[in-house]
Amino acid sequence: MSATDKTAGAGAAAPATDDAGLGAAASQLSTAPLEDAPSAPAGIGVIGWARWFWRQLTSMRVALILLFMLSLGAIPGSLVPQNSVDLLKVAAWKDEHPKLTPVYEKLQLFDVYSSVWFSAIYILLFVSLIGCIVPRTWQFVGQLRGRPPGAPKRLNRLPAYTTWRTEASPEEVLDAAGTVLKQRRFRAHTLGTAVAAEKGYLREAGNLAFHIALIVMLVAFAWGRLFFSEGGKLVLKGGGFSNTLTQYDDFKSGSLFDSDSLPPFSFVLDEFDATYERTGPQKGTPRDFKAYVTYSEGSDGAPKKAEIQVNKPLEIDGSKIYLLGHGYAPVISVTDARGKVVFKDAVPMLPQDGNLTSTGAVKVTDGYRDKDGKKEQLGFSGVFVPTFAGAGKGTMFSQYPGLDYPALALTGFHGSLGVDSGLPQNVYQLNTSKMKQFKDKDGNPFAVRMLPGESMTLPDGAGTVKFEGIGRWATFSVTHQPGSGLALAGAVAAILGLAGSLFIQRRRIWVRAVAGPDGVTVVEMAGLGRSESAKLPEELGELALTLNGLAPTAPEAPEVPEAPSEEPAEAPVEGERG
Repeated sequence: MSATDKTAGAGAAAPATDDAGLGAAASQLSTAPLEDAPSAPAGIGVIGWARWFWRQLTSMRVALILLFMLSLGAIPGSLVPQNSVDLLKVAAWKDEHPKLTPVYEKLQLFDVYSSVWFSAIYILLFVSLIGCIVPRTWQFVGQLRGRPPGAPKRLNRLPAYTTWRTEASPEEVLDAAGTVLKQRRFRAHTLGTAVAAEKGYLREAGNLAFHIALIVMLVAFAWGRLFFSEGGKLVLKGGGFSNTLTQYDDFKSGSLFDSDSLPPFSFVLDEFDATYERTGPQKGTPRDFKAYVTYSEGSDGAPKKAEIQVNKPLEIDGSKIYLLGHGYAPVISVTDARGKVVFKDAVPMLPQDGNLTSTGAVKVTDGYRDKDGKKEQLGFSGVFVPTFAGAGKGTMFSQYPGLDYPALALTGFHGSLGVDSGLPQNVYQLNTSKMKQFKDKDGNPFAVRMLPGESMTLPDGAGTVKFEGIGRWATFSVTHQPGSGLALAGAVAAILGLAGSLFIQRRRIWVRAVAGPDGVTVVEMAGLGRSESAKLPEELGELALTLNGLAPTAPEAPEVPEAPSEEPAEAPVEGERG
């Protein structure tokens, strides 16, 4: 058996452009649309322009361009503060860049993902992908229902080719070839004097699956943005939360979100544990955070215990509860001049550094009366440190995030807190515009540092403040993101489809068997792939070896030696003697 392997370019049809048979055999190896469409509208008037525009929009080239534009359009959304994420950051950015703010507002850079231009790119990409995939899908279905085309007239012009002669009949060779090809999972059928077989349909299926998965991901992204909800809540140890809109400290949602769709559940923060590195260069580094909660589903669900850790949320009825942060809440009591306790509560303090140096405010809004019986409001600005270096050993900054040596420093004000004006206030800061600071006997601002259990007496008999103890708090994010499972499924399908379209080669094999002039069967095998690959000649060689074992090479005919020519003896010349 002799074999000849040739290499051709992509599509492998170039060597046979003058062969009509090869052109038909090489067709439909892909469902990709032809690129030789006219560059100008194929018609006159509005209909012609509409057809031209639709062909351009639904081309794969335009889909890739739109996908690239969508990626570029998302960059400002990650660099510029967004109204949908943090209004305070947007306001701060506008204050810092007053000249750029009008330009950014006209370009809708503070609302990138809901802007007109981003939505236009998104919708055009969606339409382009659908318009490109639908006809290719129908074409692919037609190929699956059809049969591989017949063999080209001249198989020796294909990229991979081999031939040999066998004493088996052409019918026996074709039957054996069909059996061998079907065992290798080729779709094979006999057409005339040749067997046509094809394999690698999953390549085009993977290509279509990849683009369909992109549409699924776009749908999931749009669904998630329109119907999502996300809110934050600070919960004190021993306190609880119910999933209603009024319970959130901050809340944002998609444009089609309905507050009535919030799943009913509640939970109580039973305990919070935090561990830190004690020694070494990483002293104070967080090691583990755990929030122990008791939750109930629905209005009358049975209580259940659960642990929430960082990156390990609790999922309830499609909503995920994430643990975001934690801190300390000193328990403070305030007694007025009459000896009546008018305030006693745990006051959350916000951490300012990694060692949990925290600041906050105590607001006594009701029930307080001064020594003259006059109603007033009290406010205290506080700094809390879980590990104080000690008096005379440094400023009020924590040395370690654990409760090794807790201390609280307070300075007090009296007057009006401004909470009755109807304007929202930051619960962690005091508005002292209508308040006076307490002064000591020397006329200096009154401030006292206390340890747990200690008290401070306010000037002029205004009352006392006691540092009762230390509580804990944790912040949670309750997120409802519909479409996330669909997006994950689309991403997985896209990866699998892309892998199939890259690593699976669609190819065709033909086996022709005809009787030669001397009666011996001549077998020809050839292969054609969609793209150039070294595996095609190797696969053809393996198939040829298998088929050759069933239809072995015929022995060469022995050469017959030529018979010696019998020339007559030369007659003696007259007169010669022997």
